[in-house]
Amino acid sequence: MPPAENYKAGGNIMILADKIIDLRKKNGWSQEELADKLGVSRQSISKWEGAQSVPDLNRIIAMSQIFGVSTDYLLKEEELPAVTGESMPQVYDEPAEPVRSVSMEEANTFLKLKDRSARRVAFGVMLCILSPILLIVLTSCTEEGIVPLSEVAAAGVSLIVLMLLVAAAVALFVIESIAMKPFEYMERDNLDTAYGVDGMVRERKMQYTGSHTAMMTAGIALCVLSAVPIFVGMILAGDSEKDYLMAFGVGGTLLFVALGVLMIVRTSIYWGAMQQLLEEGDYTRENKLDNRKNELIATVYWCSVIAVYLGISFLGILNWDRSWIVWPIAGVSYGVLTAVLRILRQRR
Repeated sequence: MPPAENYKAGGNIMILADKIIDLRKKNGWSQEELADKLGVSRQSISKWEGAQSVPDLNRIIAMSQIFGVSTDYLLKEEELPAVTGESMPQVYDEPAEPVRSVSMEEANTFLKLKDRSARRVAFGVMLCILSPILLIVLTSCTEEGIVPLSEVAAAGVSLIVLMLLVAAAVALFVIESIAMKPFEYMERDNLDTAYGVDGMVRERKMQYTGSHTAMMTAGIALCVLSAVPIFVGMILAGDSEKDYLMAFGVGGTLLFVALGVLMIVRTSIYWGAMQQLLEEGDYTRENKLDNRKNELIATVYWCSVIAVYLGISFLGILNWDRSWIVWPIAGVSYGVLTAVLRILRQRR
């Protein structure tokens, strides 16, 4: 590089560094706060302000939006006076973690597929929860003589329906897993979204916030109220031996839970998709690292839960009208497990 060009490059680096420092301090932000807004590390901000490296074009555009200035203001200023001696070499940031570029087309396709996947996966989860209802109700009604079927026939019909519902749910899970496989990197890798993607996703998220809040509230309310049908069954049965009323109560409870979980899973998946693109919430770069470490633990944990659920149900350790309690217990336990693991990693 000729000396004049070398001087000019060095001058522009210093001007940009000074502008970043000045604008950051005027907004009252620390280096860490600015780093969070830009989705980079604090070390990157320190390098930019120390003129040890320069941000790429996307980061320049992002800073102009965050600071409320033009890119010309950041880049096209008069150069600082020349300094004697060798100029500082221009060094560009190289992220420690792999970064994947996401175009506007990729972002739109991802959100569209996630919306469809959220509906299908939520429906599949609901089918799994609903699957034992017929077995519980029909078996009880057969014992009471309400349905003209033998206990063996009732159990056979109910198990066929149960297996068909579970098979349909598994098919939905597999289909959506294959469809979303090209976008697995969204959860795993650090993202560098193209110009306009961030604004588009934030606008969609803002428009969806009301629906997300309503669905989460309704879903949680249904899960909380899910015990009401059992209490109603107990009241109607009284001191009588009408066990089928309790069976209907358990069926109602599973229906409440199924509808509540349908809403929660449906909205959580789509909300999570927007968080993935924005690298917010559970999908910040720090959390992604934790998530990658938790993948093996999650796989082993939920496979074990499924094995326990099927084992205690089919072996008769707990009847189907009671074995469903495994799932809420497993869900709460997994939340506690992940929280404990996160605390332990932070202490290290």
